[in-house]
Amino acid sequence: MQIRWHVIKAVFKRNFLSYFAGVIGYLFIVAFVGLGSFLAFSPKFFANNLANLDQLNQYFPLLLLFIVPAISMGAWADERKQGTDELLFTIPAADTEILLGKYLAVLGVYTAALLFSLSHVAVLRFLGKPDIGLLFTTYFGYWLSGAALLSAGMVASILTNSPTVAYVLGAAICAVPVFIDRLASSNRLLQGLSVAEQLKDFSLGMIPLGGLLYFVSLTLFMLYLNLVLISRRHWSGGPQRAPMGLHFLGRAVSLGVILISLNVVAANGNTRVDATSEKVYSISATTRKVITEIKADTPVLIQAFISPEVPKELVATRTTLIGLLRQLDQQGGDRIRVRISDTEKFSDQADQAKSFGIEPQEMQSERGGRITRDEVYMGVVVTGSVDDEVTVPFFDVGTPVELELTRAIRTVFRAKRLKVGILKTDAKAVGGLDMATFRQSPEWRFVTELKRQYEVTEIDPNSPLIGKSIDVLVAIMPSSLTEPEMKNFVDYVQHGGATLILDDPFPMFHGNLAPHMPKPQAGGMGGMFGQQQGQQPKADNGEARSLTRVLEIDWNSGQTVYEREYDPHPELTQAFERFNVVYVGGGSGSSAPFSERSEITKGLQEMMLFYPGTIRPRQGSKFTFTPLLRTSTRAAVADWDDYIRGGGPFGMMDLIPDPVTRQSSDEHVVAAHITSEGGKSSEKDDPHALPTGKVNVVFVADSDIISNEFFFVRDKNWEDLRLDNITFVFNAIDVLAGESTYLDLRKRRQHLRSLAQVENLTKRAKHDRREEEKGAKSEADKKLKEAQDRLNAEAKKIREDKNLDDSEKVMRLRLAEQDAQRKLDVEKAKIEQNKDKAVKVSQSKAEREIRKIEDGIRIYAILFPPIPAFLLGLWILGKRIKDEREGIIPDRLVKKT
Repeated sequence: MQIRWHVIKAVFKRNFLSYFAGVIGYLFIVAFVGLGSFLAFSPKFFANNLANLDQLNQYFPLLLLFIVPAISMGAWADERKQGTDELLFTIPAADTEILLGKYLAVLGVYTAALLFSLSHVAVLRFLGKPDIGLLFTTYFGYWLSGAALLSAGMVASILTNSPTVAYVLGAAICAVPVFIDRLASSNRLLQGLSVAEQLKDFSLGMIPLGGLLYFVSLTLFMLYLNLVLISRRHWSGGPQRAPMGLHFLGRAVSLGVILISLNVVAANGNTRVDATSEKVYSISATTRKVITEIKADTPVLIQAFISPEVPKELVATRTTLIGLLRQLDQQGGDRIRVRISDTEKFSDQADQAKSFGIEPQEMQSERGGRITRDEVYMGVVVTGSVDDEVTVPFFDVGTPVELELTRAIRTVFRAKRLKVGILKTDAKAVGGLDMATFRQSPEWRFVTELKRQYEVTEIDPNSPLIGKSIDVLVAIMPSSLTEPEMKNFVDYVQHGGATLILDDPFPMFHGNLAPHMPKPQAGGMGGMFGQQQGQQPKADNGEARSLTRVLEIDWNSGQTVYEREYDPHPELTQAFERFNVVYVGGGSGSSAPFSERSEITKGLQEMMLFYPGTIRPRQGSKFTFTPLLRTSTRAAVADWDDYIRGGGPFGMMDLIPDPVTRQSSDEHVVAAHITSEGGKSSEKDDPHALPTGKVNVVFVADSDIISNEFFFVRDKNWEDLRLDNITFVFNAIDVLAGESTYLDLRKRRQHLRSLAQVENLTKRAKHDRREEEKGAKSEADKKLKEAQDRLNAEAKKIREDKNLDDSEKVMRLRLAEQDAQRKLDVEKAKIEQNKDKAVKVSQSKAEREIRKIEDGIRIYAILFPPIPAFLLGLWILGKRIKDEREGIIPDRLVKKT
């Protein structure tokens, strides 16, 4: 049968225009848009601080249960109620053409309603910079889901001649695909047949083939039921009624089975389009390659334990994690199996997570003027077939999600991990007993993360290192080694062992490890009474001359670089005003802050360094010296005695905030990759030098870049800093180990699309709060100092009283100090109490101001979207009344008395 489109167009035009001929249609659209704005811009929308429609996505299937029956209820019921159905089916048109015209009409009405709801997007554009690609897929998902349910609503309309009954039946029929997943939450088939489940990928910014097929299949199936029901008039009254009914029932069941089977097959496919601006959910080429390397008979299992509700700081991370897990599940096929469990405290899932070492993290957030603490699960365990297992216990705000997942997957299916050795130095990076304090030192976070990719072992430098079965040696503060230890280490480097060296003129977070500081002694007393028996001093007095001689570089172990002119983060100046902070970045004025020739630094953007050193190749060096990190020519240098006061044998030292520095016209190299092609060192004053291998060393004159503090900055996205410190170090280890898999992954960044307008409007309130808190603390410090000064003055008065002998002074001083201390403690308590009260008042005031601003914006966001539809409805109503009055004879109009 040939479809006649002019017939379909005529039916479409008649039904489409009839819907908008009255005011009721506009009222439904106004209600639809109004309810949508109410759900989209809920208080949680402002709490999450993201410019998207996540809140509306959560309730949109329920919203469809309202609007779809309202649009479709009159499609057939009105025809039967008005008796025009017989006339309709007697016109020279096929049932299929009438059905398509009717369906396109209700679809056109729904499309118009969605177009009016685009006012939500206008609100988002006003509040921030939403991802247009994400919004496109979201609305495309809305349109597809509505189109599918409209065909179901038409089935209800054909069963009755009452639009009201059709509305109720339509809502009931549409509720089946909306709520089917709730019948058995663990059944993957029922989950896949759910509208809400199929909408998830669209709401994340993806267009999946499986989702498209689902909505098209549901539409075709329901349209077929429509066709069967309207064509039954041809056979319902004859003797073949029962057989024909069973025949069409069998056809419908068969079609349903076929469509469900196609959807099950499509669900195992991996075809989807990532429409997000940053391609957030596009599995990178690296990850796809890793997936193809997995053998189908030895699949990888990924189990994710994720809290259903998380604080606003973690909303974006949770969304990204779930989106990538769904992509891995689709892309992996039989190679990767993914299980995502909604995990709440004290649940069975929580017990299972604990067995894998995944514990809830306490997250602190501020809302409603109160500090709330939530325990959040956001961990993943990846298991391979060789009993290897990698656990990522928590994905924090700044955790690189795809990198962690891909690295864990590749690690568990590889037969053998590469091995990294951590040289045993006074830094104690792998933890252990600290002989200076007799306490157990914790493992550095750097080592913990390294273990997710490599086999990590501690290397003792007291024995020869040549021949050790390791791929890379990491040496943190090797300047603390003794002479025998340094010799073994230098021999290893000279023999060609791939080595990452991190040494520092002044380790900001481990100041006692500075090369110019004495070696820590057991019990902590060696610094006062000289070297203990058997304790050896640092090699070369901590200057590591034997090491730098082999590497053919110059490094002053006490000299640090100062950079006062380049400060890309002035908001942090006050926090770091006492310290020397050097930023390496594109705005520093350096010709090449990051070497684009090296895979270690290619694509990096910014690093923060504390008291970094500087290195340069020695004159006449035959080694290849590739600068990796460089400061600008405006940077200066300061020697140890210029910025450190003290630091002698007693270990007491103090930083000089504004030391004397020396300017130079050269850029200072903080890190370099040093390589050679083998042969003998060019140093002529070392006749005992060993024959060298292919020297392969990355020397970094700053050890703070791998301190736990920078992991905190990355994980918490502290002060919105996007630093590459950790990326740089792990890139260096990978390059030295010949592992290039993860280099590109570490460079991927996601743009956080926050509500900039809300942030700008509330910025003043937050600034005022900080200033008031700062003032309260300053006032408290001032009063505490005054109280302490009174105590000191009273004690001084007693000491200077010449009428008292020494014993009486001691007794009176003790009594006076005890009395004064009691008064001071009471005064301190009052001062602290007043300070805390002032801080709380300031916080409450700021929170009220912020809430007032957010509430005002919310009212605007809710009321604005329905206005266009409301105004158009009023205009149509006015026009209709005017048209009706124009055809009436004036004498017949009711005259007012």
